[in-house]
Amino acid sequence: MTAYLALALQLGTRAVNAAADPRAEIAAAVARVADRVAGSKAWLGPELRLVVLPEYALTGFPMRESLPEWRERAALDPGGPEYRMLAGIAVREEVFLCVNAYERDEHFPGLYFQATVILSPAGEVVLRYRRLHSLFTPTPYDVWERYTQVYGIDAVLPVARTEIGNLAALASEEVQVPELARALALRGAEVFCNPTSEASSPDLTPKAIARRARAVENLAYVVAANSGGLTGIAVPGDSVNGGSELIDPQGRALARAGSGETLMAAAELDLAALRRARRRPGLANLPSRVKAALWADEYARHDVERPCGLESGPRERAWFRARQSETIARLLGPEEPPA
Repeated sequence: MTAYLALALQLGTRAVNAAADPRAEIAAAVARVADRVAGSKAWLGPELRLVVLPEYALTGFPMRESLPEWRERAALDPGGPEYRMLAGIAVREEVFLCVNAYERDEHFPGLYFQATVILSPAGEVVLRYRRLHSLFTPTPYDVWERYTQVYGIDAVLPVARTEIGNLAALASEEVQVPELARALALRGAEVFCNPTSEASSPDLTPKAIARRARAVENLAYVVAANSGGLTGIAVPGDSVNGGSELIDPQGRALARAGSGETLMAAAELDLAALRRARRRPGLANLPSRVKAALWADEYARHDVERPCGLESGPRERAWFRARQSETIARLLGPEEPPA
């Protein structure tokens, strides 16, 4: 398959922070996903093959909850009922379904990870990526030695080779991390699925600029699904609402949604054209011009965020902020006293 429709499905999110029965709320969210994906497939037609859902569309995000509290309230089990229901949606609608959710891991009790999972039309998990850059959520880098021992580096930076191209995930603000997208592109990624929940604007936001940059510098498509509003917590509901978009390898928006729940961010991805561009010598073929050895040596010189901070188990939220402050101090040196 060299061309197909992809959809950044913009959905409203109901936070489970104060829900009396969070598991029931999550099940209801999965049911809403099933309804909206079915409706989208009926509207857009059989050429729809990829559907990307917004970031944490089933639960919302933690506010003041501790790591164990949020793990119990909102994190899914990798083989649990929610994923089985989502797999059923992918099978019924014959789509690759990309969902972002918090999930547990038996190897890391007390912690959870934010995962982006792609389910195939056969109901199989073809990609499980766990977010590597997050200010307050545990990541594989926080338990790096144990994580890579259990899963290996290919599971840390996965690329799914499928009939609709080579798929990879950039979770939310990770679209602003050029090293991650470049590493995935060097591993073959052609389409970046970008579940996000962000403030949108008629003007280009930092994340919107980053999406265009990642597409251009890696000769790749970006399918970015944003929330269509947020309820259930005190944050104003339209703070994360609208602007889902698909970006082509030249940085152009193929489609962009307004606010609210909508399927308007849908467009054709032309893999044949993308692959021709990647094989064409010239200034625009930036992936072929990467000086990987130079940057590997240079990056190794710098002491920035350190790995393995959660090897001993969960920490309080204040620890994450203190870690960032310590990293800034290493980068910039001690703060000068005011004159």
